[in-house]
Amino acid sequence: MQIAAWQALSTHGDIATNLARLDESARRAAAEGAALLITPEMFLTGYVLGDDTRALAQAAPLERAREIAARHAIGLVVGGPEIEDGACYNAAHLIGDDGQVLARYHKAHLFGDVDRDQFTAGDRPTCVADYHGVRIALMICYDVEFPESVRAAARQGAELICVPTAQMQPFAHVNRRLIPTRAWESQVYLAYTNQHGREAAFDYVGHSLIVAPDGEPLAEAPSAGEALIHAEIDPAAVAAGRAANPYLDDLRQELFIS
Repeated sequence: MQIAAWQALSTHGDIATNLARLDESARRAAAEGAALLITPEMFLTGYVLGDDTRALAQAAPLERAREIAARHAIGLVVGGPEIEDGACYNAAHLIGDDGQVLARYHKAHLFGDVDRDQFTAGDRPTCVADYHGVRIALMICYDVEFPESVRAAARQGAELICVPTAQMQPFAHVNRRLIPTRAWESQVYLAYTNQHGREAAFDYVGHSLIVAPDGEPLAEAPSAGEALIHAEIDPAAVAAGRAANPYLDDLRQELFIS
């Protein structure tokens, strides 16, 4: 399965513009052969929303994203604020190429005041769903920096982890060093899809990348500017990697459970 990661800067608070841009990017990615397009963290609304967070969540742009997926026959990973049982979450959704929601994830590890002031933490380390013969897990930004999160997804059978992110300065080393390590540790494909440019006080570092189970980058975006990068996902490579490097089987999990 071919996937595409779209590095882009959200138009802050402008859902209509962001949806129009998503529509064009989905059209382009599908035309280039991708079966799945991954977008950055909180792309539908922008990330630093402050007092507007709940109002933008109630605007419910997810239905429009589902229409875009179905119209272009391409799966999407898209995110924005979501209200559930009165709490507001930083959410990401996996939408199939028929427009059906296959998985929904709420960011479990909130980063700094910007997250904690806007959102409630989710209560699951990840979620996993099947799409085009690939087991796909969702995480959001800071979640992937915890090895336990990636290991939990791998133990649930994940072969590809999609990570919408809004990684900013001074943390560019996460993209360069940590993301390939996370892929290697659990022998998974990892698609880390970032914003770029500036929003409020944050300078986003770009450098979106798709990494193979052996930790080698398959595709990388520059640190500045919009980019659409592609890579092929092969579940057989995951199985081969885990057979050659059986960390999941050899780990003595019982030693770490208190």
